[in-house]
Amino acid sequence: MTTQDHERIDQSTVDLTDSEYYLNRELSQLAFQERVLHEALDDRTPLLERLRFLAIFTKNMDEFIMKRVGGLKQQIEAGVTETSVDGRTPREQWEEVLETARPMFEAQTDCYQQEVKPALADAGIRIESWDDLSEADRSEMRDYFEESVFPTLTPLAFDPAHPFPFISNLSLSLGVFVRRHYDDSVVFTRIKIPPNQSRLIPIEEGGRYILLEELIRSNLDLLLPNVEVVEASLFRLTRNAEVRRNEDVAEDLIEMIQDVIEQRRFATVVRLEVEEGMSDRMRSLLMRQLDIEDREMFEHAGPLGFWEFMPLTDLNRPDLKLDSWTPQPHPRFARRGWNGNGNGPTDEEQDIFEEVRRGDVLLHHPYHSFTDTVQEFLDEAATDPDVHAIKAAIYRTASDSKVIQSLIEAADNGKQVAVMVELKARFDEKNNLEWVRRLEEEGIHVAYGTRGLKTHTKTALVVRQEDDGMQLYSHVGTGNYHSETAKGYVDLGLLTADRDIGRDLAKLFNFYTGPSFDDEFRKLLIAPVTMREEFTRMIRREAEHARNGERARIVAKVNALEDPEIVEELYRASMAGVDIDLIVRDICRLRPGLDHVSETVNVYSVVGRFLEHSRIFYFENAGDPEYYTGSADWMTRNLDNRVEAVAPIEDPEIRRQLRYNLEVVLADNRKCWEMQPDGSYVQRRPAEGEPERNTQEILMRKTLETLNGEADSEDVTEVPPVGPELLVEPVEGKPTPSDPISSADGGTIEENQLAPTTASDETADGLSDDGESLPEPMRAHPDHWYIPDSNTYAYAIRTPDGGRAYRKTTESIARLLEQHYGPAGK
Repeated sequence: MTTQDHERIDQSTVDLTDSEYYLNRELSQLAFQERVLHEALDDRTPLLERLRFLAIFTKNMDEFIMKRVGGLKQQIEAGVTETSVDGRTPREQWEEVLETARPMFEAQTDCYQQEVKPALADAGIRIESWDDLSEADRSEMRDYFEESVFPTLTPLAFDPAHPFPFISNLSLSLGVFVRRHYDDSVVFTRIKIPPNQSRLIPIEEGGRYILLEELIRSNLDLLLPNVEVVEASLFRLTRNAEVRRNEDVAEDLIEMIQDVIEQRRFATVVRLEVEEGMSDRMRSLLMRQLDIEDREMFEHAGPLGFWEFMPLTDLNRPDLKLDSWTPQPHPRFARRGWNGNGNGPTDEEQDIFEEVRRGDVLLHHPYHSFTDTVQEFLDEAATDPDVHAIKAAIYRTASDSKVIQSLIEAADNGKQVAVMVELKARFDEKNNLEWVRRLEEEGIHVAYGTRGLKTHTKTALVVRQEDDGMQLYSHVGTGNYHSETAKGYVDLGLLTADRDIGRDLAKLFNFYTGPSFDDEFRKLLIAPVTMREEFTRMIRREAEHARNGERARIVAKVNALEDPEIVEELYRASMAGVDIDLIVRDICRLRPGLDHVSETVNVYSVVGRFLEHSRIFYFENAGDPEYYTGSADWMTRNLDNRVEAVAPIEDPEIRRQLRYNLEVVLADNRKCWEMQPDGSYVQRRPAEGEPERNTQEILMRKTLETLNGEADSEDVTEVPPVGPELLVEPVEGKPTPSDPISSADGGTIEENQLAPTTASDETADGLSDDGESLPEPMRAHPDHWYIPDSNTYAYAIRTPDGGRAYRKTTESIARLLEQHYGPAGK
């Protein structure tokens, strides 16, 4: 049987449109949030870091319920019954999502109440209840309430003379039943906990606090005199954020966005959180007035939401935190006289444009400083007399954005400045509207967005007059031009003087401000015109290489893999024999490790102190690898409904850096999770005696080593090769920038002299390590397979071209042996 025969048989017997091959998007997103929550549950995590992840989990789940659960409820109310690619109707998804989320919230509360709060108290950080306070403390806090809290409160009664009060999204409220003495009636009153005051009120210096809601509840006699307080219970509600207007009928995009922001305030309620102990009477009243079902109510035996606890993580308690990290200057700038203080070069130092023209620069945030790289690039452009024009696409930026200030300064200095500001960036609409007004006041050309598309590119273009003509300098990134998120998001950015990339960006910016969209680009992959087609072509090319017995491998690092068509292409590539490693932060519809369908696919997810946000695409291409990075994930919205830009990486040293980054992630045994065929995840842990490998810690260390000249090469752009502790086995020859990426544990013979174990060494009795009889192809070809020194793979083969291929089961390695060496007995 030939490899082509094997491929034909496999694909003819599998219906890849079957819903069993696709995981549900919403449940996959919840699986990611569970991994985020695990960082708080994991007692290996420092205490204040555990509290930080409790807060992050609250914020993430708030957004998920506003956007995704809100969208499902909207579909249900509209009568939508069509099933998703995984075979679920909107109602089925809605019900399953709510039930899946419920135990996650319970785990969050239990973690705080039973572990984090007591541990904080042991460390001298106490969250006190009113009953725990001394008489002196109560007197002091009562005075504070009267002076600082009481004047800000507005009790809103619900009775025949007063309608049920409006309750804003994510607001924390105290529901109070009071009995009026003059008619013995019981009245509901809502008291909003002021969101503009700290939720953690310090009792005294030294780490004692009381929650604002506890302080208010304990002093209701001052706020509601001459009534009997029957009940006082906390609740918090979440409203749908999926409020949209048809762009085709909107005459003014700014007016439409303002309308969306306003409508969101009054949108449908999609979740009600209540504290444990709330009476059935109050629950029924709230559910009736807010028009929600039982399953939309969540009871918590602790604080409602933890996002406002985040200030505690800023306490000066290094003993309760991870070691601090300060983003570093890029070595290319630091080693060539760049001062790295935000003031640009001195007269005798070369400017940033000369350095970029010398060779492409890969920025890796937050390991490299955003301020000393991207911000410096824009600052220099704003003041350089030779710069004629600056163009930038802004998706999200800081409220005090220095990027915007640089663009304004450039306009003041006579440069031509054009800015694309995406008004439809969810939850940043208001901030972006304000920047649009400011930019227009400065006379800058501003484009607001594209009808029917959301602009998601993170790109900038500088046009500079030089001795040999007009030169184009480009920045293509994976992250926003946002100085604060750049300190906590892992992102990549390419600074390049490549003329083809510059021309492509010029075309793209002309589309933002002009009437038409060019569909031909020299190097960039642009969505929605060329990107899907090119990614599909490259995946199919790997499949063809595999069928021809050539090296075939795909490694993709993305935030999400949701697009069903891309999933199907990856399945077909796996069926052809392509080795595929997918590093997917959250949503992943693909199921790895399915017999005959995705045996060669592994899916990993890294959750650590920084949010993984970078995108890298690697295609082995029969030994002539291609690398790409940019703003797009493998989601339908990115490929079809957004404007995205992905750039090829051609510089050998930058390829080496990307290869290193990918291999470190694949070898992570501390923060890396591996997806199982059913969509669940298992966190990797070091084996006994094995060193701990944490991707982000390794990259922080390597950043400092390279900056301090401790790298293995005199060229400061080179990232040291993966050390011996990350390897499985030798592979012939020393790696070069064009070498294929090794498997999750691959390496070089010079890095690890240990020879692989042979089949005859380990399986002379004809049994696999779990005692099963070996399949006939393994018996027939004992010299072509072996047991690698790997925590990931159980078996490996030597391919005819001298490469290696890895599998987890005897059945899959047997099929691979048949592909390369024929059936047993032939």
